[in-house]
Amino acid sequence: MQSRRRIASFPAAAEMPISTLNTTPLIDVMLVLLIMFIVTIPIATHKVRVDLPNGAAVVTKPEIHELALDQAGRLSWDGAPLAQSALPDRLGAMHRDHPDALLRLRSDGLARYEDFDRLLAAVKRSGVDRLAFVGNEGFAAAIG
Repeated sequence: MQSRRRIASFPAAAEMPISTLNTTPLIDVMLVLLIMFIVTIPIATHKVRVDLPNGAAVVTKPEIHELALDQAGRLSWDGAPLAQSALPDRLGAMHRDHPDALLRLRSDGLARYEDFDRLLAAVKRSGVDRLAFVGNEGFAAAIG
């Protein structure tokens, strides 16, 4: 009977604490890192050859023209009044003579949308592709 007590007093093997470290999560993390390195290293070593200019940089300032639309729908070119009928010719000449010229478009905040739309359509038809909108603070004053 005593032998039974002695055997019963020892904990079962399943109840014994495990004294070794579980390395499965460590191996999983290492495999994920290995895959990430395999995927990213070819991207980091990819090269694109670009021929850069040599010598001194030549900076030319583009010609800038300002086209303004006032509240009444009147146009002005660089501060001088411009008739609606003369606008296509003026834009075409600017685009033909100076293709790198910049057209700055200024519109009054209270100008009619139809006038502004007509003006943008004329600019688009002329082929001008360097266009900047200036004076947008006038729109905030008209709305607020």
